[in-house]
Amino acid sequence: MLVFREHATVEDLKAIEDILRSSGFFYEIEIPVAVSLLEAYLEEGDASGYHFIFADVDGKTVGYTCYGEIAGTESSYDLYWIAMHNECRGKGIGKQLLEKTHEVIRSKGGMLVVAETSSQEKYLPTRQFYLSTGYKEEGFVKDFYKPGDGRLTYVKRF
Repeated sequence: MLVFREHATVEDLKAIEDILRSSGFFYEIEIPVAVSLLEAYLEEGDASGYHFIFADVDGKTVGYTCYGEIAGTESSYDLYWIAMHNECRGKGIGKQLLEKTHEVIRSKGGMLVVAETSSQEKYLPTRQFYLSTGYKEEGFVKDFYKPGDGRLTYVKRF
């Protein structure tokens, strides 16, 4: 049974690490960054600027999003992270999780969501995922992450 929840717990720190490691899409250096965002949320709550939605299947956390309002804007949000455990990829759970995230953002008055990803070939499924969920590519920065690895920016408008 699939359940979405916004309430984060200390146990989610390990769940995020497990999800990111299993996916094969994230570098070792990125994992502590993702975990630190949840640590900030657990310490500061909404004041951290980070919000989370977790996807649990039969009591196990298998995916999550982290998003937040973009400072200085009236209704724009960043999608900082979306990740699914490798065991659950391709089952539609990620799309449902993203739809739930969009629903929550809209309920907060959000009118657009910005997501960024790498131009490397291994991220082609990620780019296709964004396009399949209604995002449009609106930007490219060559050599952003490192030489030969650009940043693509996708935007979803409500």
